[in-house]
Amino acid sequence: MKAGAIASLLFIVTLAIGTFLVWSIVPRIGAVASMGPWMQAFTMATVLTVIMASVIVPLGITLDRWLSRLREYLQNLGDPESSATFCAPGWLKPVADSFTKAIEQYSEREAMLRNQLREIEINHHVSEAERRQIEAVLHALRDGVLVTNTFNEIVIANERAAEILGFAVDEATHQPIDKAIADEALCRMIVDTRDSGNTRDVRHVEHAISPDPQHGEPEVSYDVTLACVEDHKQDVGGVVTILHDLTREREVSQMKSDFVSKASHELRTPLASIRAYVEMLVDGEAEDEDSRQEFYRIIQDETDRLGRLIDNMLNISRIEAGIVQIERENVDIKESINRTIQTLEPHAREKDIGLHTKLAAIDLCVEGDKDMLYQVVLNLVSNAVKYTPEGGRITVSADSDNLTRSVVVTVSDTGLGIPPDSIPKLFGKFYRVDNYKRIAKGTGLGLSLCKHIVETVHHGQIGVESKLGMGSRFWFSVPMRYAGSQAAA
Repeated sequence: MKAGAIASLLFIVTLAIGTFLVWSIVPRIGAVASMGPWMQAFTMATVLTVIMASVIVPLGITLDRWLSRLREYLQNLGDPESSATFCAPGWLKPVADSFTKAIEQYSEREAMLRNQLREIEINHHVSEAERRQIEAVLHALRDGVLVTNTFNEIVIANERAAEILGFAVDEATHQPIDKAIADEALCRMIVDTRDSGNTRDVRHVEHAISPDPQHGEPEVSYDVTLACVEDHKQDVGGVVTILHDLTREREVSQMKSDFVSKASHELRTPLASIRAYVEMLVDGEAEDEDSRQEFYRIIQDETDRLGRLIDNMLNISRIEAGIVQIERENVDIKESINRTIQTLEPHAREKDIGLHTKLAAIDLCVEGDKDMLYQVVLNLVSNAVKYTPEGGRITVSADSDNLTRSVVVTVSDTGLGIPPDSIPKLFGKFYRVDNYKRIAKGTGLGLSLCKHIVETVHHGQIGVESKLGMGSRFWFSVPMRYAGSQAAA
């Protein structure tokens, strides 16, 4: 209430009381009683005015000053830097003290509530940040993750789980699992896990799920992990379900088995040959020196073959593991081609095969490993010599591709060609065309090693074009500048 309103109220109250007293007491005074009516009225008005002036004016001034101080005190009550104090007059001190105490208690309560609200807001922001981080981690996982609450409603699900189970993440949130998930068996597993109430037991179940059962898509096997999660009362608060695809692991396991099988077969063949000829030498079956030398030559060839097989396997393994040591330098592709031609010229001459080169009259240098790139050229030309009949022709060409800033090497032959169904498998480990195994010996790792050297080590490309009975054209391209150095620059 404003000071003016209080002063007006006091004025009215004092005027009423003064008027009552004047009209009750003054007419009884003898001197006044003998006066006429107008004089009595004038005298009472004068007395009333004096009383009002002597009471209201000081009281109004005091009250206005007290209210001004109270207003200033209340306005600065929430300001910790304020030094405003409030002192009430003695006759209002008990009321003022009680009022001031109530205001101070209210201010303390308000400050405490503000601090609690600030803490709640901070905790809310921290929780939101943590929730977003958890969702980001879940969405980055390759495994499907699904979290349900005590009411079997979906609380959190990542994109992988939605893809596996066929629902939309936004639409499925807070929906019962039996409405969002069509797989009834998985829903029963989640419900049974929650009903078990065992927060320490983790279940692993292999379960087959079809991505789209309505269209008859094949089922995919998953390792389903189910575990109860605790709430703040250490009771079962829900179930977390993790779907791990077993397809890739089984493919890798099959690949390992195939690799071991093929490697064992390839290793067994030269070892069996070496053992046989060693036994014949030990048994004395080589009676003359020429026979012994022939056996020694065969043993040496098989030993070299075995060494090449092991070296190729180790090189491929190192490249795939990323631990191969690369000596990057400026490599002249022309020099590697000429060196290869000189090395294989005697073998080609034995089969009356013409080796020709077609090299562009420009700089054909790339940044890479000199020995590895030479091995690629050597393997491709060597294969061309092996599978080209007598009197054939092999052409090795090299040119630059200005569009991709790379050097392209091509090895063309007039050989047997490659069956269409074998081309996609040609760069696989230990793969050899069945009908050509009797034509030439090999480990089946040469082209696989070339692919790893070109694509993995040098970030290039390699390919083949062939028609059965009309020869083949192998090619590979290597960037002139190593991609890693360009990124670093």
